[in-house]
Amino acid sequence: MPSDTPSPDAALPPPAPIRIGLVSVSDRASAGVYTDQGIPSLQAWLGKALLNPITWVTRLVPDEVPQISAALRALVDEEACDLVLTTGGTGPAPRDVTPEATRAVGDREMPGFGEQMRQISLRFVPTAILSRQTAVIRGRALILNLPGQPKSIAETLEGLPAATPPCPGIFAAVPYCIDLIGGPYLETDAAVCKAFRPKTAIRWTRP
Repeated sequence: MPSDTPSPDAALPPPAPIRIGLVSVSDRASAGVYTDQGIPSLQAWLGKALLNPITWVTRLVPDEVPQISAALRALVDEEACDLVLTTGGTGPAPRDVTPEATRAVGDREMPGFGEQMRQISLRFVPTAILSRQTAVIRGRALILNLPGQPKSIAETLEGLPAATPPCPGIFAAVPYCIDLIGGPYLETDAAVCKAFRPKTAIRWTRP
């Protein structure tokens, strides 16, 4: 029999919809030499972490600055994505040009995201200092560069909560960043990633 007791969050509005752009940067994957794993890995993690309904807009492009920049501009300006994540192309090799393409379309750089990704990866390999991930703001969208390996994608987004000492992941700061630039209010599943906001920026807490 249905209960007459209202749900604890019955008075709360539903989570706001968000449009997320995903760009996998790879010469071989874009040419069909192998199946891209970056976009499915991003969708799997974000789908678990966010309570918001998500519309995905994806692009698979080669390691070329014009194509990467064009994809990023289109996702923000034409597709109205609130958040854009790239995967791949952030190392020191000659064909690794994702950071250059990202900076080329940004209004402002957010270097702290890349700094924290390297801190997380340094827990595993000393070559983490060779990674050049960064982030930028374009209009009212946040664009983040992520590593190319699925395991590293999850680690940098989620962090290492069980490590001693714990190491925060970058996604905990993403919802508040998007608040500040005028995007939708992102809500996360705390079991996957607890979003951090100052107390004055918290609109509500779902049970």
